[in-house]
Amino acid sequence: MDRTTAIISVHMDLGAGRRGVDMGPSAIRIAGLHEELEGIGWAVEECGSITVEEVESVTEGEANARYADEIAAVCRRLDTRIRKALDEERLPLCLGGDHSVAMGSVSAVAAHHRERGQPIGLIWFDAHADMNTPETSPSGNVHGMPLAHLLGHGLEELVDLGGKGPSVQAEHVALLGIRSVDRRERELVKASGVRVYTMSEIDRRGMATCVAEALTRTTEGTAGVHLSLDLDGVDPRFAPGVGTQVPGGITYREAHLCCEEVAGSGRLLGIDVVELNPVIDANNETGALAVDLIGSALGKTIL
Repeated sequence: MDRTTAIISVHMDLGAGRRGVDMGPSAIRIAGLHEELEGIGWAVEECGSITVEEVESVTEGEANARYADEIAAVCRRLDTRIRKALDEERLPLCLGGDHSVAMGSVSAVAAHHRERGQPIGLIWFDAHADMNTPETSPSGNVHGMPLAHLLGHGLEELVDLGGKGPSVQAEHVALLGIRSVDRRERELVKASGVRVYTMSEIDRRGMATCVAEALTRTTEGTAGVHLSLDLDGVDPRFAPGVGTQVPGGITYREAHLCCEEVAGSGRLLGIDVVELNPVIDANNETGALAVDLIGSALGKTIL
């Protein structure tokens, strides 16, 4: 893969309980994304925006998986664009939007490499496990369900976005920064076989150790690792403009360390950056953080 990144913006907040994250991609661009990427030697290819009908004009559907049909349609459109980028040897950068967009991005990356006989690894950087299913979700918000569907649990139309069955295998998945898990969701998380690095474990053992282990898990025996980065994984002191704030998260430097180590592995396959809500941000502080973290994940170093 050459040093060209293909940027796809997904202006969707249908999966979230709070409006506004559909504006996240614009806020990241305003914060200087192009300049950052070009400054560290990446060429930028714009693959356009995927827009979504307003909530008021879309059928909500079942209360336990609100707007699932429209979300599935958006993910299929994203899948097409990401597969094209990968076929052209571009590194896909998906700007969200709520985290349900990852069902389209991760499934596309997984399908591309499955056709070449290899599974992929997945690092899920997030305050939440996102492993509810419609049966366990207390809210019916699909942004709390994408990882479950990528692992093969939930609605068939969302599980099969990248082809029949799970997009990723639990033994190749690591979650970082988890500190908010719903009561019934815990059962699936524990039974699934994924590796969860909670904030308690990161506090005890250190981010460097946890990230090193996560990278080993996600890169051994795989084509490489996809980084799905929910900005609410970062502590709200540093990322105030996110859809669902949870105190006690990953610090500014720990987040950069994670991204730097992913870059240093040389095994990055694609990136999602999601859940930026400019409506509640302060002077686009979280937008600027997103740009900085993308830069670190794509190889920016201090020296």
